[in-house]
Amino acid sequence: MVTATHRESRVLVSEAAIQHNIQHALDRLPAGTDLLAVVKADGYGHGLLRVARIAAASGATGFCVAVLDEALALRAAGFTQPILVLGIVDPRCAGLAAAQNIALPVGSLEWLEAALPVLEAAETAPLRVHLAVDSGMGRIGFREVADLQNAAAFGAAHKAFDIEGLFTHFATADAADTTYFQTQVARFKAMLAALPTRPRYVHVANSATSLWHAACTCNAIRFGVAMYGLNPSGHDIPDVPYALEPALSLVSALTFVKRLPAGEAVSYGATYRAQQDEWIGTVPMGYADGWLRRLQGFHVLVDGQFCEIVGRVCMDQFMIRLPKAYKPGTPVVLVGQSGEAEITLQDVADYSHTIHYEIACALSERLPRESVDRI
Repeated sequence: MVTATHRESRVLVSEAAIQHNIQHALDRLPAGTDLLAVVKADGYGHGLLRVARIAAASGATGFCVAVLDEALALRAAGFTQPILVLGIVDPRCAGLAAAQNIALPVGSLEWLEAALPVLEAAETAPLRVHLAVDSGMGRIGFREVADLQNAAAFGAAHKAFDIEGLFTHFATADAADTTYFQTQVARFKAMLAALPTRPRYVHVANSATSLWHAACTCNAIRFGVAMYGLNPSGHDIPDVPYALEPALSLVSALTFVKRLPAGEAVSYGATYRAQQDEWIGTVPMGYADGWLRRLQGFHVLVDGQFCEIVGRVCMDQFMIRLPKAYKPGTPVVLVGQSGEAEITLQDVADYSHTIHYEIACALSERLPRESVDRI
């Protein structure tokens, strides 16, 4: 998708906010604990390379991504820190990952067996492997102790592998009820105890775990959504150990303003009709930018005032009801602050009946990303 630099719609990223969130997380970690910055999904919509640069400058010692291509993009940009891919990668790509010093997750002996001839043919440095434990997420990883032990033994028996990590992921670390969380902790501890030697990295903590739990004796955390200043629980656990500073704002500007007579309709389906003569403004963003169709009836900010989105959100534009006539070019804030008023990603998510992760990640590459401050 082409990035639309010749219009006012754009994502603004506060580098100082990301730095703030990382440094406060680091302040709470035990000595010797690494912080791996999770920069998958284009840095949760904030920009992969931008966030990686900020994170490294702020004390992160490595990165987590979702797919191999994200890791390769970091290497191509010159990042030399440890990188762990969190999703299963085709074993045919094992040689490529090893050559780029990228660690991969493994959840079965069969994966190691399939990757072995690839690595032996590639004649690279050993592939760094993190064994995944499915302690209750139901996504990837070993569920039985014997299976984990067999895979660890296979990896140790072949120089093509460096079994450097063991990890799991919690399904309910962001919930007030810790019952299932404690079940997962117990399962992971049993798996860890079953290994003859402790791997170099043992990590279980996502953002929620790092904020609210001391789950296991680990030496790394995977710091994701909290790095961007967002509460992982939404509203479930409002109290956080330090103030999270949201890093993302979403802004645009009016392109057209008209006085619409009473009874006239706005947008596809004529789902909105003016109850009286109204000032209607057009904003150059739509669902192709990630400002989703379901946001009809929500609001944006103009001149510090909440303005309702009227009519259906179009692919590239949407319309708002204005309190008075404004000139084209007047700023519009979709996420962020205008005057004394503010709209958060959580507000957008609440209206959309989803989570703020989805709203941020849905913002498409057609929107330019710009830093409002540089560290």
